[in-house]
Parts: sequence; C-alpha cells; structure tokens
Amino acid sequence: RLRDVARHYLTFAKTLHDRVYFLAGRSREYEIEHHGLEILERTLAKGKGCVLLGAHIGSFEVLRVIGSLERKLPVNVLLYPDNASNAEALTSELRPELKRRVIPLGRPDTLLRVRECIERGEIVGMLGDRTLNSDKTVRCDFLGAPASFPQGPLLLAAILNAPVVLFFGLYLGGRRYAIHFEPFAEELHIDRRERGAQLRPWIGRYAARLEHYCRLAPYNWFNFYDFWRG
Repeated sequence: RLRDVARHYLTFAKTLHDRVYFLAGRSREYEIEHHGLEILERTLAKGKGCVLLGAHIGSFEVLRVIGSLERKLPVNVLLYPDNASNAEALTSELRPELKRRVIPLGRPDTLLRVRECIERGEIVGMLGDRTLNSDKTVRCDFLGAPASFPQGPLLLAAILNAPVVLFFGLYLGGRRYAIHFEPFAEELHIDRRERGAQLRPWIGRYAARLEHYCRLAPYNWFNFYDFWRG
C-alpha cells in the first residue's frame, strides 16, 4: 500500500539522518543493542582478520563509525566509490580518519589491499546483496522467488582463506538500533573450475539469513529496484 511505501522511504531517510549524528560523534544519544559481538571478538582474537558480510539493510554506519571510533575495531570498507560518492564525501568531511579505511572496488590494487588488511588482523566489511552488470551471480530463492546474488564477496573470502562473519545493523525506530553478528564460515574452500556450483549453497545460506532479517524488519531493506528481475 502507499502507506507502506511511504514508511519504507521514511525509514531509509531516518537512517541517513542518523548517519550524520554518528559521524558527528553523537552516538551516545542513541540506544544501540549488541547481539553476538563476542563472535567477532573471538574471530579477531585468533590473530587473523575476517570478512564482515552485510547487506543493504538498516545501517552499516552503526558498525563503521561506532566500531571504528568507539570500540577501536579495525573496520575497513569495500565499496564502489562512484556509487557512494555523496555519502563518502560527507564521511570524509566529518570523520576524515575513516577515509583511509575505504578500499575502492575494481582497482588494480584492491585484492592486495584487502589481503594486507586480513593479514594485519583487521576487518574488511562488504555488502553481498547487490549485483552490477559485470558481476558473476548465483540464483537463489529469496522471499519466495529466485533472485541473483553476486559471487564476488564470498569468492574473495575464499581466495584469502579468511573467516566470514555476518553483520546486520537494524533500525528499530526512534533512536534505537540493534547490531547482530553471526558466525558464517571459518574458511571457504572453492575450486576455481567449479566455483559457481560450490558457492551456491553458501550464497543460498547467506540469502536465507538475509531473508530472516528482512522479515524481522521489512522496512529496513533498502534495495529500491526490481531485485528479482533477470
């Protein structure tokens, strides 16, 4: 219904608004729940970094800003700079120290920089629910119909032999957020010749967990296009 559409956009607008407050150092004005943080801490305590796999749901900035600046977690972010130029310009202006933690996708040195972060015991965060035209994909059932998910995030984790932890930062309304961490994989062993088939069950598992959180907080999922097309 039209009311649902309006609420969906309003939720998105509120998370963008709150991002400014987080970047401005005003996170103490918010109530933020943590679920499974010990999972991430145990993974980092092993001395090797990890891939933190999220989605376009709720707010990644909750972890990026609060985790990096308040809890001193080494959070690096993989993103396409052209797709987030306005948001990153704001981030650089309010929190310039976070800029060096951004790793642009699609550059010749992207894989090298990610590998260096993992070897230093740091976190590399990326989102696994949006594809570009150049991405290789896997079709998985998602909310009742097949949808395409990119191979890239989990393939990258497999190449680096890095553990994968799931992350979802849900907006609960008002000034309340809930950060959820879940264990996903200690290591992914993928044969390059059959990587699509071998990645399928892992991507299907990721899609199932994303579906769980979309049902838990349906107005939090911010993929505003025909996700099931093609």
